Amino acid sequence: MNFALDDDQRMLKDSVERLVARDGGFEQRRLHMADGWSRTLWARYAEIGLLALPYPSTHGGLNGTAVDTLLVFETLARALPLEPLLPTMVIGAAALREASEEQLARWVPPIAAGELTLAWAHGEAGSRYRLHDVSCRARREGAGWVLDGDKPLVVHGDSADRLLVSARVSGERCDRDGIALFMLDANALGVARRGVRLHDGRRAADIVLEGVYVPASDVIGEPGKALPLIERIAQHAIAALAAEAVGLMQALLDTTVDYLKTRQQFGGPIGRFQALQHRAAEMLIALEQARSMALYAALMLDEPDDAERAKALSAVKVQVGQSARFIGQQAIQLHGGIGVTDEYVVGHWFKRLTVMESEFGDTDHHLAEFSR
Repeated sequence: MNFALDDDQRMLKDSVERLVARDGGFEQRRLHMADGWSRTLWARYAEIGLLALPYPSTHGGLNGTAVDTLLVFETLARALPLEPLLPTMVIGAAALREASEEQLARWVPPIAAGELTLAWAHGEAGSRYRLHDVSCRARREGAGWVLDGDKPLVVHGDSADRLLVSARVSGERCDRDGIALFMLDANALGVARRGVRLHDGRRAADIVLEGVYVPASDVIGEPGKALPLIERIAQHAIAALAAEAVGLMQALLDTTVDYLKTRQQFGGPIGRFQALQHRAAEMLIALEQARSMALYAALMLDEPDDAERAKALSAVKVQVGQSARFIGQQAIQLHGGIGVTDEYVVGHWFKRLTVMESEFGDTDHHLAEFSR
């Protein structure tokens, strides 16, 4: 199998690398954290086509592949982007696969232009990563629906223009049938958002829905039959997170090896000690295992067998989670105290990996799913 990038993919990667070099500095990120994320940088993402990448060309997108998305997230990773790329670029594109032509025409152009941001409001308290565990309720009212329920820790939920909200239209809390997916106006009457900051610096919100009216035109797919779509959305998100994790692990390895070469102690660089060389080599092995699985994830997203695809993405989440924890811990230990200082980027890369490990199911959850 040929794993070489084609000309378009090389151009895409080069464009993202130039953007990171110009606007993705660690100090610039620290400045943007006060406002949550950078609208200026978001506009630049739109200018070079990143936001349009996975959407259909018939509505202003670029028909990008899962491998294209992998390249973007892996390349951007070391810049620790604060912007809502995952929900707007990846989750939104996966969700809108089931959208009508009218919905695509209404939502894709402003997303591609950087004028509309999304947040994924699915998980609920006590759901333990079970995608069918939904208690938020939607009831019919006139030509639309009324939503009531809580959605805690919605990443980017405090600033999103639209919320992709799952709600139950029938059945009991853990029934697989009876779930619908709504593209909810985040500023609609009855939506309350309390902003919080995550451990890795990104923003999130605890969201409460009280009598929120949603027109029927904002329902994605068939009401009550949304679980398969939600599962596909989660799989696309896992693949993108795996790519981002690989980019972070590569950054951690590169920085750690440079530190071992330059840190002077006991009359020379500490990298001359064979024990530390072995630890760096083990980090490289873990990285290559994760890289292989990230590519596997991108390729398996088109697998027609639902069970095989789900099993593959669980395997990806397990291996990437294990590699990320190992590489992050080794990087911190080999740096010593400087590795956990707020002024040094290594600790922030590890924080991002740590938070990422719990997104869309942690390692233990996916290990259990894989073993079924």
